[in-house]
Amino acid sequence: MKKDTPFTIAGRTFNSRLLVGSGKYKDLEETKLATEASGSEIITVAIRRVNIGQNPNEESLLDAISPSKYTILPNTAGCYNAKDAVRTLLLARELLDGHNLVKLEVLGDEKTLYPNIVETLEASKILIKEGFDVMVYTSDDPIVAKELEEIGCCAIMPLASLIGSGQGLTNPFNIKLIKDQASVPVLVDAGIGCASDAAKAMELGCDGVLMNSAIANADDPLLMASAMRHAIIAGRESYLAGRMLKKVYASASSPMENLI
Repeated sequence: MKKDTPFTIAGRTFNSRLLVGSGKYKDLEETKLATEASGSEIITVAIRRVNIGQNPNEESLLDAISPSKYTILPNTAGCYNAKDAVRTLLLARELLDGHNLVKLEVLGDEKTLYPNIVETLEASKILIKEGFDVMVYTSDDPIVAKELEEIGCCAIMPLASLIGSGQGLTNPFNIKLIKDQASVPVLVDAGIGCASDAAKAMELGCDGVLMNSAIANADDPLLMASAMRHAIIAGRESYLAGRMLKKVYASASSPMENLI
């Protein structure tokens, strides 16, 4: 059987290729249980919305999701310009004792939450100069993805569809183009709605998938987290196995020679 290569980001190796968010759950206990069911080792945290110590009088996410067990991935959700995004991640680095692996997202508008590419490029340049390992949320434009890689981003994260929409992969062809040209990990980020969406992303050859709403907004978040865990594994194995070629006409499963 073909052996898989390690899933490595910025020199860190992980067993799970599923990354999950920490928002939208009913409470921290559900967050903890869903995260465990997902098998994920990387948990992304919206620094502007979730308390990880910046509000000492409030319940902290780190009480449920321990940094000793999980890799905390601070993100800049809610930022609409490079200046705010950079400031947010500088704060995160202080709160997490010098942690440099971050997820950058700079949004264009509140309705679509589509990335503002101009501000994303600017923020990426600044953060990399500041010594951050930048995983970057971006559009499904292969040219932009390549430019972000050349700037020095350690992982490219094109959207499958709009954040929280659950529409799945609306443009798999561009995702495939981005993956085929990349020399850093490519992870689908945003828009996943069900397990088959996650499996399809992995079958394209993507290195991983990040999701939040698909799990947290499910009727049974814990069961959906488990489903996503298996979908990522199945999709990856399907990609490694190599699918059969599509044919125009039927092809009998049994040989035609020596028929009785």
